Amino acid sequence: MTSSPFPIKPFRFGVQLPSPGDARSWVEQARRIETLGYDIATMPDHFDGQLAPVPALQSVLDATTTLRAGALVFDNDYKHPVVLAKELATMDVLSEGRVEIGLGAGWMTSDYEQSGIQHDRAGIRIDRFVEGLAVIRGAMAPGPFSFEGDHYKISDYDGLPKPVQKPQPPIIIGGGGRRVLSIAAREADIVGVNGTLHAGVIGAEAIATMTNAAVTEKVQIVAEAAASRINDIELHIRTFFVSVTHDRDTQLGEMAQLIQVDESELAASPFALIGSPAKIAEDLTARREQFGFSYITVGAEELDSFAPVVAELAGQ
Repeated sequence: MTSSPFPIKPFRFGVQLPSPGDARSWVEQARRIETLGYDIATMPDHFDGQLAPVPALQSVLDATTTLRAGALVFDNDYKHPVVLAKELATMDVLSEGRVEIGLGAGWMTSDYEQSGIQHDRAGIRIDRFVEGLAVIRGAMAPGPFSFEGDHYKISDYDGLPKPVQKPQPPIIIGGGGRRVLSIAAREADIVGVNGTLHAGVIGAEAIATMTNAAVTEKVQIVAEAAASRINDIELHIRTFFVSVTHDRDTQLGEMAQLIQVDESELAASPFALIGSPAKIAEDLTARREQFGFSYITVGAEELDSFAPVVAELAGQ
């Protein structure tokens, strides 16, 4: 096993939230996440049955005192970056500096089809996302700024309020392909390594790019593009195949059959955490050494069962 080119950073843990049926359960869930020692609550940005992320995340921040919050991730195409920058800066002010900025180029085909938003080819969406990130940075910087690109033109705009965190809240960019991973390496504070989502859905293509070998290649792309920034980057992974269990072999076999991959391949994937709390903690420590992943996100369905892992590793 090779060692990661990234420096070892302390573990921190996040929970990706679904949308519950009522306000009370949403608030109670946020408080439980904080009580169990997780560092951040996140949610996606889609047009399905989920809550709208800005007001929902503000509710999470209002209900807690130390928990951070952000989207994994805001789709740049769904909202003008000046508007998003103002909303995120407002959230950062009202939470006294607990916001993180997740931004992406958009990938879920059904969102575009259902909303009628123009679904441009990936290259155009990525170009627009890069400009959007520049606009958000400009809006959050001191004083007025102007920007002129192919997609946005900003004239002498002073984005107010300014965020508490300087120069802006931490920026997370995730990607599965070379271009977005390289952009993330150059621009982001936190780089998320994802499966490849060219198909616009999570399916066989994405799963095939979640192997140990594929992730090794993706991390190397990030390291090469980061160059002198490598020590400043935190590496993130959103795990999808998680089961805290003392019957690892059975669960591994059933999950591998479900997603139609070899058991050994699933066991070695950084996107999979299957086993007892002690085994998962051991795997996470080894994968941090191999890849550099220190920021780990699980789903809300694992909130309680995964808590012993958080208790053992958070901040270590």
